Amino acid sequence: MSDSSHLLTETNGHVAVIRINRPKVLNALNLALMQDLAALMESYDADDDIRVILLAGSERAWAAGADIGDMATATRAEMESRDQFTQWNRIKSIKKPIVAAVSGFALGGGCELMMHCDVVICSETAKIGQPEINIGVMPGAGGTQRLARAVGKAVAMDIVLSGRFLSAQESLAYGLVSRVVPKEHWFNEAMNVAQSIATKAPISLQHAKESVLNAEEQSLSEALGRERELFYMLFDTQDQTEGMTAFMEKRRPTFIGK
Repeated sequence: MSDSSHLLTETNGHVAVIRINRPKVLNALNLALMQDLAALMESYDADDDIRVILLAGSERAWAAGADIGDMATATRAEMESRDQFTQWNRIKSIKKPIVAAVSGFALGGGCELMMHCDVVICSETAKIGQPEINIGVMPGAGGTQRLARAVGKAVAMDIVLSGRFLSAQESLAYGLVSRVVPKEHWFNEAMNVAQSIATKAPISLQHAKESVLNAEEQSLSEALGRERELFYMLFDTQDQTEGMTAFMEKRRPTFIGK
């Protein structure tokens, strides 16, 4: 396991694991951490041996929000000059699947980071929300937009304007997380999911991720057109031939990412 102080990394087969590691501040996100996180994810995205990225916090906190001490005295001009949201755009551009292992607090920027992930495995202990309104601001890293698209306007307004926390089961019912598991299994179950995804054809994974995400930003006709294009493109890959041949031969396929 390598250590950049606020991020711990390791690899497990075709899965790259990144753990947020700022326990004294409940894994609060500051600019330096986000810059390093974006750079790490980009390096794994370019690594042909990595097929899935697993992002985790600790049992107590996935990420309890932005680091308020990092911005409490900043002016508008200072906040704009930091251009901090560039790091979030870099994470949004990651092509490989990102699995989130969420336990404890996922608040503010932590909730926004969770919503940048593709599959969210959530401990039954999780507390999820956008409480920025309680300190005189509002979500700024996509919280209002991604939340509304995930749970609908009425629920998003309730969460953002009241600042209340959602339980894990509420989050599951609203479609904000993928699965809720007992607290003792939150990381292992996320790893199992990541390992299962990593057995699939890498190019198919990336195309499928792109197509699902297009539903958030494109019209139905545009997204359907791109879906068909991506589907047809896969018939130029060796993994498509291997997958269908293995199916007909009743054996497990061996995918090579080509």
